[in-house]
Amino acid sequence: MTRVVLSLGGSILFPSLETHTLRTYAPVLTRLAGSVDLFIVVGGGGEARRYIQAARSTGADEAFCDEIGIQVTRLNALLLVGALGDAAIPRVALSPGEAVEYGNRGKIVIMGGVTPAQTTDAVAAVLAERVRADLLVNLTSVDGIYSADPKKDPSARRYSRITPKELLDIVGCGGIEAGSNTVVDMVAAKVVQRSRIPLLVIDGRDPGLLEDALFSGRETGTIVTADKKSPLPLKKARTP
Repeated sequence: MTRVVLSLGGSILFPSLETHTLRTYAPVLTRLAGSVDLFIVVGGGGEARRYIQAARSTGADEAFCDEIGIQVTRLNALLLVGALGDAAIPRVALSPGEAVEYGNRGKIVIMGGVTPAQTTDAVAAVLAERVRADLLVNLTSVDGIYSADPKKDPSARRYSRITPKELLDIVGCGGIEAGSNTVVDMVAAKVVQRSRIPLLVIDGRDPGLLEDALFSGRETGTIVTADKKSPLPLKKARTP
């Protein structure tokens, strides 16, 4: 069975608690789980950053702020569990090992953050390695990996396909302060390189793009792989 791990940015699911996209994402994820074994790692987004800033204002250290961020990612993950209903395991996995155990039950497995100083993108990369995923997908607020931050540099160029080594060169040595927000962080990039699991980075603001990217064969976002053959499109192993 094809296994897919999604890193679903908190800012994608929760631009704010009042403007969440749970209802639009839930049916897409449910359909996807009819074709592949699906694991989802949910990020903290703006809500996590607001809580972290509040903690910093009290004088809390970065390790404590990391713990705050982890708890927010797990709350976000629990909200997604509720939105998916019977399609998902009815609790948030607290570690990659626990997610592996849940993965044998035929339902969507959801988790949030795990380790201080580690982003949910890194958690998703480690989870992909643990479950021997066929594909890791990063759903973010930009439409791929760029040569520079496209929000700051209008001349930034989007890559359609790069190698894990090239990804590491692009990522560089970014900071790891609590609540950091990058398309792919260094730890995740290194895990992608060592595991040789293909990574797809796509715009998560339109949930419909996910199914199209995985199954249509139309090129979108950025594929990170050392192999010459593209990992896409995926084959639908089940009848939805």
